[in-house]
Amino acid sequence: MDPLTLESLLTRYGQEVWNYAFFITKNRVMSDDITQDVFIQVYRHVTSFRGEASVKTWLMKITRNISYNYRNSAFFKKVFLINIVSGEHNHSAEQSFIEKEATNAVWEQVFNLPTKYREVLVLHAKYQLSIKEIADILKIPQGTVKSRLFTARKKMSVLLKKEEFR
Repeated sequence: MDPLTLESLLTRYGQEVWNYAFFITKNRVMSDDITQDVFIQVYRHVTSFRGEASVKTWLMKITRNISYNYRNSAFFKKVFLINIVSGEHNHSAEQSFIEKEATNAVWEQVFNLPTKYREVLVLHAKYQLSIKEIADILKIPQGTVKSRLFTARKKMSVLLKKEEFR
């Protein structure tokens, strides 16, 4: 793979890879590292891309695998616990917070979903992947994706209604 091709992939999909890594790890710094690792893997293993799926699907699959490896590592657990205990939070400016309050409330509820539901919802709604592409990435049947997506939407509806009455 030539550097120009890698650069075009980074430009086109870099933010989406980072966002997906963040949805899995909930850690900005780790998402930076994962994004870098994804594109290093792409550079090293571009010949393994068989074209059976779109480039985006291939990148999301690599991102998922690397993110789960990071998340399950002892290092991640240690860093994540330290951040929780120390109360480290990245708050935006007050004006920005007010402008984004509704959006943040929705994403907060998405993060409250169990991983298996959050993942299909994000891949479908945010990344606009098809049921088949999601099934390929998660290595589960398409019927399971549909079922999880249906359940995720129901759970979000309930969570958002509860949020309205707070």
